[in-house]
Amino acid sequence: MARVSLVLCLVILVTLGAVVSLSFAHDTEVTSKHEESSQKETEVVHKSKHEEKGGEKVNGDHKAGSDIDKKDKKKEHDVHKKDDRHEKKEHGVHKKDDQHEKKEHDVHKKGDHHEKKEHKVHKKGDHEKDGDDDEKEHKDKKKGEDDESDDESDTDDDTDDDTDDDDDDDDKDEVDADDNEKDNIGLYELKKGNITIKLTNWGASIMSLHFPDKNGKTGDIVLGYDSVKSYKTDKVYFGATVGRVANRIGKAQFKLNGKEYKTTANDGKNTLHGGKRGFGDVVWGVKKHKYDGKKPHIVFTYTSPDGDQGFPGEVNVTVTYKLDKENELSVVMEAKPKDKATPINLAHHTYWNLGGHNAGDILSEEIQILGSNYTPVDGELIPTGDISPVKGTSYDFLQLRPIKDNMKDLKTGYDINYCLDGKADKMRKIVELVDKKSGRKLELSGNQTGLQFYTGGMLKDIKGKNGTTYQAFAGLCLETQGYPNSVNNPKFPSQIVEPGKTYKHTMLFKFSIAS
Repeated sequence: MARVSLVLCLVILVTLGAVVSLSFAHDTEVTSKHEESSQKETEVVHKSKHEEKGGEKVNGDHKAGSDIDKKDKKKEHDVHKKDDRHEKKEHGVHKKDDQHEKKEHDVHKKGDHHEKKEHKVHKKGDHEKDGDDDEKEHKDKKKGEDDESDDESDTDDDTDDDTDDDDDDDDKDEVDADDNEKDNIGLYELKKGNITIKLTNWGASIMSLHFPDKNGKTGDIVLGYDSVKSYKTDKVYFGATVGRVANRIGKAQFKLNGKEYKTTANDGKNTLHGGKRGFGDVVWGVKKHKYDGKKPHIVFTYTSPDGDQGFPGEVNVTVTYKLDKENELSVVMEAKPKDKATPINLAHHTYWNLGGHNAGDILSEEIQILGSNYTPVDGELIPTGDISPVKGTSYDFLQLRPIKDNMKDLKTGYDINYCLDGKADKMRKIVELVDKKSGRKLELSGNQTGLQFYTGGMLKDIKGKNGTTYQAFAGLCLETQGYPNSVNNPKFPSQIVEPGKTYKHTMLFKFSIAS
């Protein structure tokens, strides 16, 4: 009985242990599941917060939401960037439109200025007509004051030949010709005080110069044509800039640095004023033009190529006409050889008649030429090489006297070179010319060694301005220059200019009323 009780007690104990064990295991499982569930909830909460913060770092790692957000942000940034580019492009379009409008405004402004200048030309040109349809006024193009800077220097206090030192308050009116106009022939004007000048870029020529007489009546005192187009067929060099070598070269040849050069013959067997197509027979560019103000001026430019009319080397040339001081016209010619030595001798070929271009001959005008010697010539007007004194000859104008007084032995008048007094390359007075009838007086100063005095004896039946027909002695030329045919006369001052050197020729014309 006792054993049975003991076994029964053991069974009961085992059974209770099993029940307790099962209960404990169940509780442990439930607890474990609860903790696992709680951990998952916590992870979800963290993940949710991380995604809301847009990829903020948690424990040093980026969650998936960070990458997605970064991509979204980058995409959004690219969209904004694209929009910015679009706005920038749109801004560029507006800017271009503004520039277009500005350009259009400048064109209108230029047109207004052109019309204004044209009006002035016609208003002042009551003694001249410009009848050709193809004649063009210079098309003005605005240019900044600092766009160009020339290195020209004055040779003397008597004349201001610097083409870029203008201190006008209205310098903004200075204009530059368009490059595509360089082959066009135009009409240009300078106006200051009593002087009005018309010019053309054909041959860098003066067409007219108006100046009042002693009674205040304005008159044109240079010979020429009504039409710019007429200058293209001119044979007598009215108002022209002549070169590369002005005057005559005997037998149209010369030797330089051991090489013989043959130039174009256009005066019998000789070369005259640069050849058949010299500087007076070409279209020049217009670098600057200022119609009025303190220093009205125009700058013509031309590039003579290597071999031009037989001359060696390329040469760049400028001619500046300027109304500087009251009743004064300065003319400055410059030439620069590019890479070869070459002869250069430029001259200005206006025909003057102080009584007026249509006043008849100039034989009664009085002239003084400050040249004590001259260069005698042969039958073809080529210097013999001698230098002779003027005293006691028909060429003596050391004192002011009428031109006709000394012409008794000269059937065709004067066409002779004077060896000027004073030091070459320095400005000094050369000529005084007076017309007593009109009272007009002209004084010429210059820096060259010679002066070709020509009284227009070769003029014959030339149809000029306002229906005037010019005959012999209708005008006279005062051509400051080097001696004729210097390239073939070693005793004459040299006209050879080396590369890197600059040829400079300055003239100053002073107009007044004789007392």
